[in-house]
Amino acid sequence: MRALRARELWGQLAWQDIKQRYRRSTIGPLWITVGMGVTALALGVVNSALFGTSIATLLPSITTGLILWNFINGCIVEGSETFIVNEGLIKQLPAPITTYAFRTVWRQTLYFAHNMVVYVVVLLVFFGSVDHPYKVIDHPDAPVHPGLGWPILLAIPAFVLIMLNGTWVVLLFGVVATRFRDVPPVIQSFITMLFYATPIMWSMDQVIAMNANSGPGSWGVTVLKFNPIYHFVEILRAPLIGQMQSWVHWVVAGGVTVVGWALALLVLRNYRSRISYWV
Repeated sequence: MRALRARELWGQLAWQDIKQRYRRSTIGPLWITVGMGVTALALGVVNSALFGTSIATLLPSITTGLILWNFINGCIVEGSETFIVNEGLIKQLPAPITTYAFRTVWRQTLYFAHNMVVYVVVLLVFFGSVDHPYKVIDHPDAPVHPGLGWPILLAIPAFVLIMLNGTWVVLLFGVVATRFRDVPPVIQSFITMLFYATPIMWSMDQVIAMNANSGPGSWGVTVLKFNPIYHFVEILRAPLIGQMQSWVHWVVAGGVTVVGWALALLVLRNYRSRISYWV
């Protein structure tokens, strides 16, 4: 609770991180938006050509997936080094240890807000392709999505839930990585593999269509659904681009939230006082 009351502190620290990163730059933090836009466009064009899909339906999916992945990746990778990089403040500033976790999550939220400008632009350009029932890929077994509508409002609670998970990830990984300094390199090694195993550059519709003859219980689809990040991506991306959304995504995301926070609070209760000695 003390850390929540100190929101001006971690809020200013997060904004200072962004300004420091783009110091002496002409357009400053807008480079975040430009970089995301260029990456999304390049991946959209390449994947559309490789898989023969329409860029009008594939690019919105890739764009929203990349924007969310950047947030998740930041919470995992930068979160694991949260207490390490804040060593000076931890030893000198009498603030709750969770303040630095909030700083990291809020910084990633500001990046997310900048990147959402790209989503708005893509949506305006391809609105005519996603405002009615559509298929991401032209395949007879591909699912038909309902198109944009009032369910887009579900994106708000979805992002709040993702932020809650980002916070426990930063707290848990941050404490473990502070004690065991080999953890951050290990995380960075596995995060790329996790990226390719998550439907960001590709669509789950492609996997479902290719495995249609194997039945709904095909091993390819089943294995990919064991990836918890897939479910977090879907609870936010689906309403933003008018795609179908299963209640299973919310159940998995909710379960991960409860288990994750239980672990984070347990670790904090036992090792909070030792962090200042480990950094």
